[in-house]
Amino acid sequence: MASTQAGPRRSRVPMFATMNRIPGGLMLVPLVLGSLVGTFAPGALEIGSFTTALFADSALPLIGLLIFMTGTQVTGATSGPVLAHAGVALLMKSVVPASLVVGLGLLVGLDGVLGVSLLALLACIDNSNGGIWLAFTGRYGDARDRGAYIASAVNDGPFLTLLFLGASGLGDIPLLALVGAIVPFGLGVLVGNLDGQWRDVLAPVPNIVIPFFAFALGTGIDLGSVVTGGLSGLVLGLVVAPVTGFLVYLGWRYLLRRGAKSGLGFAAGTTAGNAIATPAIVAAADPRFEQYVGTATAQVAASVLVTAIIAPLLASAVLRRAGALDEGDAVDAPAVPSGSGGPDPAADR
Repeated sequence: MASTQAGPRRSRVPMFATMNRIPGGLMLVPLVLGSLVGTFAPGALEIGSFTTALFADSALPLIGLLIFMTGTQVTGATSGPVLAHAGVALLMKSVVPASLVVGLGLLVGLDGVLGVSLLALLACIDNSNGGIWLAFTGRYGDARDRGAYIASAVNDGPFLTLLFLGASGLGDIPLLALVGAIVPFGLGVLVGNLDGQWRDVLAPVPNIVIPFFAFALGTGIDLGSVVTGGLSGLVLGLVVAPVTGFLVYLGWRYLLRRGAKSGLGFAAGTTAGNAIATPAIVAAADPRFEQYVGTATAQVAASVLVTAIIAPLLASAVLRRAGALDEGDAVDAPAVPSGSGGPDPAADR
């Protein structure tokens, strides 16, 4: 009888390999497919049962599983570097650019510039797409880079937008929801340190869940809204990706001293899908922003799609130029034997 371990199966249609050849493709391709289905055939995802559960409602639980898996890769030896990377990502992707936008708002007012309101600017610029980050760093980074997703847990949604507009009394920050976003990571850290075998068991999780939650996220992006956002929304995305990605790149290069791997920072130059709801949430807290909601929502939707495409391309181009776009870099942390103390922090500097 022929051995079933003779080697990898041949693919009649190499869908997985094709996605992997596209920077961030494991996330990007299903995201675009989901947006096409959600725009042109939304009823196909509303038939109920397992179909709706998997293809329309699975994003949050699957991202939660990926976050748990990421936590299991963080050992006592790597927790310090992970927190350092998360802090730098939050500083350079959210705090610095949002502070600049608020400064601009103090000069020009809530109307913003060139048809882009202060609300739209903040909603696009102070957050990041954690799914894109995890997909890209899962292939080209290590546990420190993947662990920096914590920054996305903090900046996802309306939290920082409300915080930076808080000087005008926009209400309380939902800290309990923020804690809820971090709990899966903390539990993963606990389980991974108590039983190192879980790190190996959960190693395949990124390749399994990323395409599915990306498709589900895509179904929430109405391409009609992207078109409605017009040129201003597209230009906004074209600005957000390189500018905020470059800031994170600077943090990776000069604060974390990651050398050739600093190009990973450009993968953070995204707008999170959840940010599409931010304008309406802010307007509910302060009616002064109500007049901006419609246009801002369309502009944010355009930025979500544009940055999801451009950020991985920029990151891969910079990594390639630095000679660091090595196909063998994918998810190296799980290969560390249990009890070995984790990966060498200097391994890819």
